[in-house]
Amino acid sequence: MTETVETEAGTARVTWHHAPEPRLLLAVSHGAGGGIEARDLQALAAALPVHGVSVALVEQPWRVAGRKVAPAPKTLDTGWRGLWPALTRPGLPVISGGRSAGARVACRTATELGARAVLALSFPLHPPGKPEKSRADELLGAGVPTLVVQGGNDPFGRPGEFAGELPEGGFDLVEVPYGDHSFAVPKRAPVTQEAALRTVTDAVTRWAASLG
Repeated sequence: MTETVETEAGTARVTWHHAPEPRLLLAVSHGAGGGIEARDLQALAAALPVHGVSVALVEQPWRVAGRKVAPAPKTLDTGWRGLWPALTRPGLPVISGGRSAGARVACRTATELGARAVLALSFPLHPPGKPEKSRADELLGAGVPTLVVQGGNDPFGRPGEFAGELPEGGFDLVEVPYGDHSFAVPKRAPVTQEAALRTVTDAVTRWAASLG
């Protein structure tokens, strides 16, 4: 089921994947370079409902309008805030999530919106090749239980960089071996693409179960 939601940033769109007996809702948005067709978002939407987690795939207004370039972070946050009433309408605790730029939005707004937790897929810890421009403060500022799922070869921040920059216990981190920023793995890698996506879905399923 798909619905449109009006926000101050424009018209957003939510595609619902309802769990038969839901106990949580994962609301997850795309990054700045793609949409909800991303392989990890689609895999989560297919895998989580049978485990009691409904999934709402959220398209920000700029994507719905057909624009190619994401707006400023402040506008992305405005769109996410405007969607929140529709996401909380089912009455479930909401995990605020996103991939890349969407993960940053989830972290920046989690406390004010009352999110139960944050799922950060491919969190862009820094621009490629510029580790000095860290966004660690955004991740730590989420203020709620946070799971980071990161590709082992992500140029925006490899898993080891998180451990070096952030205090232990501030978040949970799962590595997708050989994965890049979109969790794609090279054909020569000793793991398949399907196995890489199972790493994502299994990790999120276990973590969601721990949230109650």
